Amino acid sequence: MKNLSFSFKTPFFTLLSLLFLGLSTINVQAQTDQDIYSIIDQVSAERIEQDITSLVNFGTRHTLSDTLSNKTGIGAARRWIKKSFENTAANCGDCLEVFYQGNLVKKGTNGRIVKDVNIVNVVAIQRGSKYPNKFIIMSGDIDSRVSDPTDYTSTSPGANDNASGMAGTLEAARVLSKYTFENSIIYVGLSGEEQGLFGGKGLAEYAKAQEWEIIGILNNDMIGNITGVDGTVSNTDFRIFSEPVPPTETERERNARRFYGGEVDGISRQLARHIHKQVKKYMPEMNPMLIYRLDR
Repeated sequence: MKNLSFSFKTPFFTLLSLLFLGLSTINVQAQTDQDIYSIIDQVSAERIEQDITSLVNFGTRHTLSDTLSNKTGIGAARRWIKKSFENTAANCGDCLEVFYQGNLVKKGTNGRIVKDVNIVNVVAIQRGSKYPNKFIIMSGDIDSRVSDPTDYTSTSPGANDNASGMAGTLEAARVLSKYTFENSIIYVGLSGEEQGLFGGKGLAEYAKAQEWEIIGILNNDMIGNITGVDGTVSNTDFRIFSEPVPPTETERERNARRFYGGEVDGISRQLARHIHKQVKKYMPEMNPMLIYRLDR
């Protein structure tokens, strides 16, 4: 399974436009430039804000928090996300396959898993018209926590980290579901990120078992920041993180990479540069910054 993943951090309305743009140009079925501008124009900052507020109102979305309440905890949050995907599906003629994907993680797996827990992801698949088994994944992690990662009862609203990224994924599904693409798109809310990336691991294992061909991953992580740690405020600068080479690189591939030019040719970085190029073409007012490392 190829790994072409990178993360974005940028204002809501511009970020989602760029994600749509990237997906459209990578796997679109005869889309025109005007289609891309139309996709960008349909992004709603108001809807994204509403989704963030809804997720915050669950009080905590800690991976080990309550799963029975309809008002608080990770269970209520993931049911709400699933319902949101289902509403989008209803508006596009059931064009999304919506389901839970989960794995049991046992107590003591690491220091943050203090009791047995089902790590449950929420998945929505928009099948491609030509290559239904080739997938681009757009993800946002659901869970939140306070400073103590084992405290699963305290309030941890997590508006920034990472209700913003999940809201971005929901908005992407709303807009892109109105269009037809050659390749499939998977929109997913991942659980267990703060406890050890368990949701992503579980989804990867599921994808391998299903023999999905993953051709790209766009991960939304804290996408709403416009104020830097030094106080700088900007709603045009944003970062595109990309790893150098896949972790599955073989010794033969490593030797070839060293001979032919280096890690900048990695498939993740090629995808990142493609997004950079399209942003400069369609949204020249933005300042995309290629960060050649895996996240921060």
